[in-house]
Amino acid sequence: MPITVKLDVILADRKVKSKDLANHIGITEANLSLLKSGKVKGVRFGTLEAICEYLACQPGDILIYEPDPEA
Repeated sequence: MPITVKLDVILADRKVKSKDLANHIGITEANLSLLKSGKVKGVRFGTLEAICEYLACQPGDILIYEPDPEA
């Protein structure tokens, strides 16, 4: 998929634990792990908004579009 999730990088940069973020935005750590690994098909805008608010970032800091060079 040409969308890459960079949430783990943002968490590391801000020294935030996944557990703390998950608790703040109201999702399980398991679901946050799936999101971080890019194994989800979608993310709710409310969830994305809560993540960006907590981490003081923009959606583009977390989700990167990288088209397939062979396409």
